[in-house]
Amino acid sequence: MCPTFGGHYSTQVLKRAEYPNPVWTYDFMSASTQRGGKLRILKVLDEYTRECLAMHVASSIGSRKVIDVLEWLFLTRSAPGHLRSDNGPEFIAYAIQDWLVEHPCQTLYVTPGSPWENPFIESFNGHFRSECLDRYLFANGREAQQVIEGWRLEYNRSRPHSRLGYLTPAEFAQAPNISVKQPAPLSL
Repeated sequence: MCPTFGGHYSTQVLKRAEYPNPVWTYDFMSASTQRGGKLRILKVLDEYTRECLAMHVASSIGSRKVIDVLEWLFLTRSAPGHLRSDNGPEFIAYAIQDWLVEHPCQTLYVTPGSPWENPFIESFNGHFRSECLDRYLFANGREAQQVIEGWRLEYNRSRPHSRLGYLTPAEFAQAPNISVKQPAPLSL
């Protein structure tokens, strides 16, 4: 079971995106600087195009900063129909829930301890960890943001995906007549 707005629980079928923008997924990862400083990384992906829409790096990221990132994305790309996430405190915070009520976007929380219910972000996390975070020792948060943003742009513009017909996420997003090979829906 997973919390949704108003403290209710959701047992809905895992919604799969059938075109760009209806379902975004977001998550956090941690890293550190060479002096042991803590870094948090907020990642937002479009599940259909596999585009990484944003990656924000800071020593801590509270619900207000999550809202700032989402607000910018909603203004520049339009709001998705659903946001998928785990039940982390930043995602279930009242501030985010209240903000989302004012926007045409619903939440999809995955069952605690069930990362397979959020396969796109989990796959992305693995690639990001092995190809970026495990390869760099960041001097500070500013350097981390620059390196991570460079990796995000390369991921979107230069890395073809087999599930996208060997197009990059950016190319796929520009080719609306092509459809993603979707696995069968999962039941929660």
